[in-house]
Amino acid sequence: MTPVLWRANWRSLRRHPWQIALALLGIALGVAVVVAIDLANSSANRAFTVATESVTGRATHRIIGGPDGLPEEIYLRLRLNHGIFPSAPVVEGSIYLPDNNDQPLRLLGIDPFAEPPFRDYSSGTGTDPKVDIPALLTKPGAVILEQATAQRLGLQQGDQFAIRVGAHHAQLTVTSTFQGEGLAQEGLANVLIADIATAQETLGLLGKLSHIDLILSTGEAGVAQQEQLKKHLPPETELIEADARSRAVTEMTHAFQLNLTALSFLALLIGSFIVYNTVTFLWLQRRRLIGLLRALGVARKQIFLLLLAEALGFGVVGSVAGVFLGIGLGEFLLGLVSQTFNDLYFAVQVRDVSPSMESLTKGLVLGLGATLAATVVPAREATHTPPGTALHRSSLEHQARRWSKRAALTGGGVLITGVLVLLLPSKSIGLGFVSLTALQIGCALLVPTLGTLLLILAQPLLRRSFGILGQLATRGIVASLSRTGVAMAALTLAISATVGIGIMIDSFRLSVSQWLTTTLQADLYVSIPGANSDPAHSSLDLSLMERITATPGVTAISTTRWVRIEDKDGLTNMVAFAPVPQSLAGFQFTSGNPEKAWQAFAHEGAVLVSEPYAYHHQLSPGSSLRLRTDQGQQSFLVAGVYLSYGSDRGVVTIHRDTYQRYWSDDGVSGIGIYADPDVDLEILRQTLLKRVNSNQQIQIRTNRSIRELSLQIFDRSFAITEVVRLLAGLVAFAGIFSALMALQLERTREFGILRAMGLLPRQLRGLVTGQTGLIGLVCGLLALPLGLLSALGLIYVINRRSFGWSMGFTISPEILLQGILLAVTAAVLAGIYPAWRMAHTPPAEGLREE
Repeated sequence: MTPVLWRANWRSLRRHPWQIALALLGIALGVAVVVAIDLANSSANRAFTVATESVTGRATHRIIGGPDGLPEEIYLRLRLNHGIFPSAPVVEGSIYLPDNNDQPLRLLGIDPFAEPPFRDYSSGTGTDPKVDIPALLTKPGAVILEQATAQRLGLQQGDQFAIRVGAHHAQLTVTSTFQGEGLAQEGLANVLIADIATAQETLGLLGKLSHIDLILSTGEAGVAQQEQLKKHLPPETELIEADARSRAVTEMTHAFQLNLTALSFLALLIGSFIVYNTVTFLWLQRRRLIGLLRALGVARKQIFLLLLAEALGFGVVGSVAGVFLGIGLGEFLLGLVSQTFNDLYFAVQVRDVSPSMESLTKGLVLGLGATLAATVVPAREATHTPPGTALHRSSLEHQARRWSKRAALTGGGVLITGVLVLLLPSKSIGLGFVSLTALQIGCALLVPTLGTLLLILAQPLLRRSFGILGQLATRGIVASLSRTGVAMAALTLAISATVGIGIMIDSFRLSVSQWLTTTLQADLYVSIPGANSDPAHSSLDLSLMERITATPGVTAISTTRWVRIEDKDGLTNMVAFAPVPQSLAGFQFTSGNPEKAWQAFAHEGAVLVSEPYAYHHQLSPGSSLRLRTDQGQQSFLVAGVYLSYGSDRGVVTIHRDTYQRYWSDDGVSGIGIYADPDVDLEILRQTLLKRVNSNQQIQIRTNRSIRELSLQIFDRSFAITEVVRLLAGLVAFAGIFSALMALQLERTREFGILRAMGLLPRQLRGLVTGQTGLIGLVCGLLALPLGLLSALGLIYVINRRSFGWSMGFTISPEILLQGILLAVTAAVLAGIYPAWRMAHTPPAEGLREE
């Protein structure tokens, strides 16, 4: 391309700085949302992985036991009788700092003499003094911790501090600190290290180990070593890979992170519409220049490459800006992501975003790709338009109307294809999102034609209501379809996403609320703070049951024991339930006969599984479920499947008698209290708190307070979804503002003529504002059916495939009305400046030819 062509193009571009700035903003916001979500997800995952690997060290395998741990005699027997080296015993569990807002920490019990092959932090690093091993072994409650952690907690060598383990309190003493380096410092940021005996005493695991770490050979020698080792293991144990737990926990968050990523792509898709709109506008503004250049002999290829190079420049600048903006936005979203992880999955503390080249490169590539993809169609249109046609606006609008018809036919085909693919019997989450995206794109392609039809139908009513100005408003939008079509599609897409996600969240929340009302049959619930994060080490004093039962006003109690069964395939959440007749109504069966299911559950050793667990493991009533017990692998009959939103990985419910038959664990995690109908629950709660007062820290809550707390956690979990949805709306606002600016600039001459014919500035402002409001209203109305379709896809396909939940579909008129108001408000706000500018443009300037 010649320098003359570049200069001519550059001079034309400089006359539209606002349009270019809005295009860059659209690209930057779309890329920023994608990068921010990716950084927040990867930073949370990295923090968990680093913490896990720092504790795992160089271990390749580990021997695990049941919910209550592993008898330490197994370690002694393996090491002394069978010579299993290297091997190291480990005791670990969660503790809390009551003087520091109950901050959770991890207590890791080790044997310092067996540690060197596995982990090297116990001997100090760098110039720091050696860890005081004798003090660690002999001083009661002695712990060591990383220096940065000690400074953050305000602890120094020799300090004593209070901790809470489950419902019990204890004192620990800092005997040494060590300087971690690199990832070790980050991974051990919330870990206290103690001798095995100290950890056992503190965590209430006397004579027990959490697991035994091993370093086994690789290859065929390693396989033979594993087979030989298994021969020496008792039935209550299992040999697994050291990173099996980390993989299982990471897999838990996969669906949640995938849903966030897909939502972030929506913002990028809307940003692509803005780029398309901008490139089309710039071409329309330069159609005379392009027509003259073509008439003078400039080849189509040169014009095409010029527009692509121009878009590439926009893409580079917008994507780079979006990457930097995404890093800052990621800092904000990281708190929301980590909060959700803590509420639903695992305890993780992430303080800073960790920018990775993979995330930043992904943002750049997606930004450039979306920009170039959005540019190809208008660039091709510009190069294939005959020079004579390019000099006349009427021919361009005629082409736009023909294009809208073709787009409507294509959109209808894409929409039908998306719906059919959504209905396919598949468990693929990715395929579900692809088909849902196809559905949205198909509807977006229908918007220009449907919007035009609505405006034509509304013309008589607007003429009768607002006179000639009402008719001018509708005709102006229809006559400028080349400008308004894409803007309407972008706004409709954004509003439909807002409506669809809003209906999905509202339906989900209502389903959860109804489930809680049905499930929480007891009047009061006794539990230990933080028991969900470490259920194996959270057991109530068994004498509490007798004292509660003897309290006046209490008619019955039920008990639960929450445990996690670990094996080579991952983690299984299980609850041992001792029901009373009143508690049976809390189960809503989705599969199986309730009467037969309860009979098999109570007398035949069968289990009940929650709906997500049944979905992920392909189980149904009559299926057989194998679980690792203290007596080895055992098969259990599945008697029924029940509705539950407590865990997206699902829960196995077993009768307490059956549980104690196969597991040597008599602990109780929670107690449900059923009161007399005429008892004041708050008075009874206070009486129980005084009556059961013991050395344990327990909490007694009403079912109402538990329901309110659960819904608060639900709202926190969807807070990040609301933020991303808001950002997508902001991108759409930039798009509609860009389109309206372009439209008003295109119609400068038309407005000049109207002013010259006597139209007052306030009338012109009313005309422009009315047009923008009309565009918003049409987009809001068209967004409702698309939003409802999206909500159906999210509820019955995406959520089902991601988490295994089923839920009701609830249409809230408030959300529909909010969608329409949002569309009209966004359009009217976007039209304020163009209206003001057109009203203050002198008629002579508007009539002046270029």
